[in-house]
Amino acid sequence: MSSLLAPTPHIDAAPGAFADTVLLPGDPLRARFIAERYLDTREAVTSVRGMLGFTGHYRGRRISVMGTGIGIPSCCLYATELVRAYGVTRLLRVGTCGGVQPGLALGDLVLALGASTDSSSNRARFGGHDYAATASWPLLEALSAQARADGLPLRIGNVFSSDMFYPAGTDPLPTLQRMNILAVEMESAGLFAVAAEHRVQAATLLTVSDSLVDGRRMAAAERERGLDRMLRLALDALA
Repeated sequence: MSSLLAPTPHIDAAPGAFADTVLLPGDPLRARFIAERYLDTREAVTSVRGMLGFTGHYRGRRISVMGTGIGIPSCCLYATELVRAYGVTRLLRVGTCGGVQPGLALGDLVLALGASTDSSSNRARFGGHDYAATASWPLLEALSAQARADGLPLRIGNVFSSDMFYPAGTDPLPTLQRMNILAVEMESAGLFAVAAEHRVQAATLLTVSDSLVDGRRMAAAERERGLDRMLRLALDALA
């Protein structure tokens, strides 16, 4: 399935250095944190432009983790090279998001069923048409089943992948709430489209770190607990 040769212009890992399953946080330092905290026999496999990647084992399953940077273009670049050059078949974005609906509390877990966007990237990919960017059912099923087994509340629904961290012009919140968008983040719509085009699986699991409704933000200790809950759910489901 490869059309590129490893290493790539943006990933300097050797062929075979990545597992078939990769966790994708935006922050490369979070990728290092995940590897050091959760993976056994881990090794650093790439560091081009400071975008760190690692491969190790979780409960005997070989798993990789790599940062993607912020936004759809950066995430799509790394996801494409991981699939084409390294044969990755499962991509799980793990990160934080801004809660849109009043019923979402800080620390809640959100599993993205689909991702709307203000980006033009998927229209460019889909001949100028609107593309229904949805997660892959096998990953959705595995993550939701794991959450039920663990007794973890999980909000499943649509998110919004924004190109702009600081919106300009009209406040988008009323429209997002009216259309029952759960949360705002910046990568999933592009990631889901890359996965669809290359016939691989992708999903997004998020922790609500901020509320766009009332401006609340998670404290550092809350953020660490929330991310640990999210990451253990993700790894248990994948392993």
